[in-house]
This record gives sequence, C-alpha cells and structure tokens, in this order.
Amino acid sequence: MDTLAQAGPAPETILVRSHRIACDGVGGALGHPRVWLEMGAAGFVDCPYCDRRFVATTAVGDENEILAPGVYEGAGGH
Repeated sequence: MDTLAQAGPAPETILVRSHRIACDGVGGALGHPRVWLEMGAAGFVDCPYCDRRFVATTAVGDENEILAPGVYEGAGGH
C-alpha cells in the first residue's frame, strides 16, 4: 500500500506573519506540548503533533501578527 497516495491536505491552515511560531494544538486538555517551529525558506511549516500548517504571509522578520488560538509568533511568544 502506498502511504503517499493516502496523504491528504493538512487539517488546518493558519496564515501567520512570522517565520518563527509555536503551536500547542489550541491548548487545554485537547492540546499538545508547545513546540516552536521555524519555517526557513519554505514559507510554511507543519506541526509534528497536530499537523496544522502555518503559512507565512510576509517576508522573514515581520513580527506584527494577528494571532490565531494556540499560535504564538515571534521571539517573545504571545
């Protein structure tokens, strides 16, 4: 069985304005440990726990963000 053929789109795509974000799966009992993720040159990164995909809408270094629940952007968190 080809597992790549079974792969679908990410469960949720979140647009962010920072290339360094953290995800905790929306927190609470249904969340997961907070992990910091770096996008690098790709412009997107997938959370290894909940598979949410974070897509940068700006260039590297723009830290003026509108936060989604469970998303912490930039060097200072939220």
